[in-house]
Amino acid sequence: MLNDGVLHSNPLQKTNADYLARQSKFESNVRSYPRKLPLAIAKAHGLWVTDVEGHTYLDCLAGAGTLALGHNHPAVMASLDSFLASGLPMHTLDLTTAVKDAFSETLLSLLPNQGRDYCLQFCGPSGADAVEAALKLAKTFTGRSNVISFCGAYHGMTHGALALTGNTAPKNAVASLMPGVQFMPYPHQYRCPLGIGGEAGVEALTHYFTQFIEDVESGVSLPAAVILEAVQGEGGVNCAPASWLRAIREVTRKHGILLILDEVQTGFGRTGKMFAFEHADIEPDLIVMSKAVGGGLPMAVLGIRREFDAWEPGNHAGTFRGNQMAMAAGLATLQVLQQQNLAARAQRQGQWLKDRLIELQAHYPALGQVRGRGLMLGIEIVDERQPADRLGHFPMDPALAAAIQQQCFKQGLLLERGGRQGNVIRLLPPLIIDDEQCRQVIQRFDNAVAAAVIQLRT
Repeated sequence: MLNDGVLHSNPLQKTNADYLARQSKFESNVRSYPRKLPLAIAKAHGLWVTDVEGHTYLDCLAGAGTLALGHNHPAVMASLDSFLASGLPMHTLDLTTAVKDAFSETLLSLLPNQGRDYCLQFCGPSGADAVEAALKLAKTFTGRSNVISFCGAYHGMTHGALALTGNTAPKNAVASLMPGVQFMPYPHQYRCPLGIGGEAGVEALTHYFTQFIEDVESGVSLPAAVILEAVQGEGGVNCAPASWLRAIREVTRKHGILLILDEVQTGFGRTGKMFAFEHADIEPDLIVMSKAVGGGLPMAVLGIRREFDAWEPGNHAGTFRGNQMAMAAGLATLQVLQQQNLAARAQRQGQWLKDRLIELQAHYPALGQVRGRGLMLGIEIVDERQPADRLGHFPMDPALAAAIQQQCFKQGLLLERGGRQGNVIRLLPPLIIDDEQCRQVIQRFDNAVAAAVIQLRT
């Protein structure tokens, strides 16, 4: 383990500030994480990250959920060593190899019905690339052009994917995004979009979606697809109720609308099941996969129900769809996920963390709600000094959320924010997190919240 904090000193060694200053010279203003997590990484293993000054951090960001097995897992490193020694090519376009064959068989076996009803499409290296492929395929198959997405969604930053994303900040300066996108309200446990809350709010949203599709006077033509996340990640860790998801599946199937599940962040054990849609016991038509599927290397894959595979050869291509090293790392990751039943581990460790965070709410009223599934957790940060809404919920406090993130960094805990105005603290640790590391996460978070409250409220 690299958690001893030791890094031999070197009088010529650059500091974090030195590297960050150089990064600001080399890179565009678009860089974001270094502004919130100001470090330069020297090495990493498991959950531990060491910066160039020798400080160590518990990583509860994990490449935005990419590193299911943490940094440099032995099985992944061994698979890469073996691959490099094998003489196999690193790049093959969409030509096959023994590595690709084994990876494809293993990945398909994880899909509904052991993948017997699905085939795979290898896309460009990012989740957004697979989203774009899913949109094109849905339109190709149905002959329709409209798509329904949901408020709070995040599907990527490419032109089509950005059009489906709820956050307007990156969209405002970009004219003529993909037309035909209709946004609908997504259930929110703390801030019901209808102002109803509870089961009544979920039932109303379910009825609204059904009525919108089936009402011939809704003003919108029948869409080619509905795309959603079973747990919204960047949108603030909002979990879709199972009854709502099942109703959407029923309505889309009834009307020949392809249902696309974006499992880029939620897939591969993150929420306590292999895929987040399994919590509702539904089967999507198209499954978007990336992040953890590549074992830390860039890869995106689309799972397609075979009856919807309407592509002609070459209708959707991509140079880097044949990243063989990512397939080797991904195969090792999928094997470890299965052999060690890490989905069940994520459920168990996530529930322990969730319970401890709920206990902290008694000490910190600014922790408005703790929510999530498995090791995908969110804490809604509120200003309890302000008047509550009609449901008894307090206004968002993004300034305190930012201060908590900064204090977590000082405590040696790396995490990210999300949600409206960035007021939700998000925890996405690797699925291998152990009991002691869970305890350290809670202790460091507790210390950070206490310091942030003192910093801003006294």
